[in-house]
Amino acid sequence: MESKDWWKKSVVYQIYPKSFNDSNGDGIGDIQGIIEKLDYLKKLGVDVIWLSPVYDSPQDDNGYDIRDYYAIFEQYGTMSDFDELLTEMHKRGLKLVMDLVVNHTSDEHAWFVESRSSKDNPYRDYYFWRDAAETNNWGSIFGGPAWEKDEETGQYYLHLFSKKQPDLNWDNSAVREDVYKMMRFWLDKGIDGFRMDVINFISKNAAFPDGPVAEGDQYGDAGSDFCNGPHIHDYLHEMNQAVTSRYDVMTVGEMPGASTEDAVKYTDPDRQEVDMIFTFEHMNLDCHGDNKWDLKPLYLPDLKANFAEWQSALDEKGWNSLYWNNHDQPRIVSRFGNDSEAYRVLSAKMLATCLHFMKGTPYIYQGEEIGMTNIRFEDLNDYRDIELLNMYRDNKALGWSHERLMEAIYTKGRDNARTPYQWDDSANAGFTSGEPWLRVNPNYQTLNCKQALADPDSVFYYYQKLIALRKEKEIMTTGRFALLLPDDETIFAYERVTANEKLVVLCNFSDKEQQYQPEMVTAGTLLMHNLPAPEIGILRPYEAVVYEIQQ
Repeated sequence: MESKDWWKKSVVYQIYPKSFNDSNGDGIGDIQGIIEKLDYLKKLGVDVIWLSPVYDSPQDDNGYDIRDYYAIFEQYGTMSDFDELLTEMHKRGLKLVMDLVVNHTSDEHAWFVESRSSKDNPYRDYYFWRDAAETNNWGSIFGGPAWEKDEETGQYYLHLFSKKQPDLNWDNSAVREDVYKMMRFWLDKGIDGFRMDVINFISKNAAFPDGPVAEGDQYGDAGSDFCNGPHIHDYLHEMNQAVTSRYDVMTVGEMPGASTEDAVKYTDPDRQEVDMIFTFEHMNLDCHGDNKWDLKPLYLPDLKANFAEWQSALDEKGWNSLYWNNHDQPRIVSRFGNDSEAYRVLSAKMLATCLHFMKGTPYIYQGEEIGMTNIRFEDLNDYRDIELLNMYRDNKALGWSHERLMEAIYTKGRDNARTPYQWDDSANAGFTSGEPWLRVNPNYQTLNCKQALADPDSVFYYYQKLIALRKEKEIMTTGRFALLLPDDETIFAYERVTANEKLVVLCNFSDKEQQYQPEMVTAGTLLMHNLPAPEIGILRPYEAVVYEIQQ
């Protein structure tokens, strides 16, 4: 019988449906396209599919602006396509986790259409409406102010993201009840959990004080006034009691700005909130402050210290999610690895090794398992991401040069992760027979899934082995994490330890040969390696080795 916390041993694969596989030639990925590739995902060995939003949406933010929580976006298919997907996944032993987007809706959602129609509409209080004098200096995460004037009533509504994504007022119990009703609808269909979009933003300080304005910034930093806000734990516990605890499901909360102390509270099973969260601290180490576009090189001891802090803080209480990539992050092999022809495959395997041997549930983002890379479109018009385009406009006005802006986009833009999946070397990488909604990365002719499946030494088969090991080796789920060589600027080394065995993981993050103390592993047996014939005490460029030691 499967344990209640089956997600601890699972590996999750994220599908961004718009870019995964197009079955009908309209240039947009769809649900039937996903069904066509389920056997591929089964071959990879993953257990859970996290599906980015497929709900009805105007697509202002690629589906994270939901018009109808009970309907499927027309270009993705129908509800019967969705039901077929769920059936076909369950047939193969794959679980389905849906994206839950309830910090905001689309401005075309029926609730907001009603809400904006008059000040005394029953849905008025489903959102935050204020007179001009009651608004504050918060900025939208996608650029511009967080308040938008609505001509119908002359008041302003809050939108932490696009102005087409008004924030829901979770202080209104009717909003919460409607959300829980919708969650039950999908869970009763048989889905296996939720990834909760910016879920720690749902509780705002409704006094809406101004935030401090940093030098060079236009808007105030709201900080704790909407992030990990005043009633967040009450609302997540209520959601757990009313809905998720009544089903055998996994829940993961996307929580920007959550510290390890916050994470322990959110994920402590005794508190009954969520099973795990997505943290972002390790994703902010190659920029200055919280401005992801203000680039700086990664300093490896910072990355190691950050992972060690999260591993140790959640060791006894709570649970970690482990990820390098998702639809909001650039490709990791281009970011912390080396996407040159000489080192792309090696560094992709090294990065996978580094992450997958840690304690937590690993997440793989589509294309990561074949080592897909960032894109460099020279023409800004080839990009589609609203955040990226707004950033260019806003920072150009602040005096950033075109060259600096494009380098930031090449390094950190979200479209790096959203270029269509590279299935083969035919036109448009086999993603579509039509015109793709976003240009395909030109390297698809040599970097594609067909080529990876034909090469026994490919990144794909390395991921397959890592996933299989997690099921075989109990220590990968239960072992305590201990960081080694914390100050080394090129080697990421750690142990996983139980009472009678340990794993030693050594990863070279550089393109130079590095040395380590041979006695760290001399008593061990080689378990995993990304280069043939490893030599104890030496790590070649981007080499990764794992030794198993009985104690």
